[in-house]
Amino acid sequence: MDTRKAIDGQAIAVMMVLCAAWGMQQVVLKATAADISPALQIGLRSGIAAVLVGCFMRWRGQRMSLRDGTLRPGITVGVLFALEFLLVAEGLRHTSASHMVVFLYTAPIFAALGLHWRLPAERLSAVQWLGIALAFSGIAMTFLGRGQSGSADAASILWGDFLGVLAAMSWAATTVVVRCSVLSTAPPAQTLQYQLVIACVCLLAGAVWTGQTQVHWTPAVWASLAFHGIIVSFASFLAWFWMLRTYLASRLGVFSFMTPLFGMLFGAWLLGEPIEAGFLVGAIPVLLGIVLVSAGPVLYRRFALQSE
Repeated sequence: MDTRKAIDGQAIAVMMVLCAAWGMQQVVLKATAADISPALQIGLRSGIAAVLVGCFMRWRGQRMSLRDGTLRPGITVGVLFALEFLLVAEGLRHTSASHMVVFLYTAPIFAALGLHWRLPAERLSAVQWLGIALAFSGIAMTFLGRGQSGSADAASILWGDFLGVLAAMSWAATTVVVRCSVLSTAPPAQTLQYQLVIACVCLLAGAVWTGQTQVHWTPAVWASLAFHGIIVSFASFLAWFWMLRTYLASRLGVFSFMTPLFGMLFGAWLLGEPIEAGFLVGAIPVLLGIVLVSAGPVLYRRFALQSE
């Protein structure tokens, strides 16, 4: 019997804080990009978080076992995780933080398609297919609207947005690998540790290879590393998995649309990024599509009960 609770006031409050923190990620990376490259910063934050997760696992009496069948899928999800943030880091050099967070959080759309193909229990409902159609139409509108402009700035933004979509696909592939491998039953901290360690190595190597290693150690840079390494990559992970153990996961997924909303708001407020009318017209169906895909199972069950 499932003892997880329905969404209550505490769950809503915690999810609001988590989504705000996740939506702030790209904004903070963009704000400090002049002093530390996004690739180097993500590599360093992954290392900080890996140390903290290792301490947490030791405190819980958990060990990283390389002989329990998780090594191969663990390496796979680690590489995909690193690729996701390499694409995010490069994309932020070309596009705005608000654009990046919207396109990155289309990942549930691609994950739903991958899981539909791989797992019979994850077959998409009609409502979810509608959400996917809306999301892709929104993505097409945002790209086609800027594709008509021949300016160099428009081409650069378009490239950055495209990298954001590729990052979302990499994130979705990570989800599919976790769900379809032995990692689905492994301790969440172990899966996260694979991702953090490999991301740290790959992103630091990428920063060195591309010459993005210069850092001006300003207070903002230190604050950003603390925010990303401690708050986002460590504390929010612990809070998220506590939520998954306490509340119904299908209900929590509905809140995913708030992260890109927070990202757009923080980008406009803190960075002064303009929210273009053309982008907003495309972002609305994207956000609606995310809601329908995430809430599809809940809506289907509710309508089924009402029809009985």
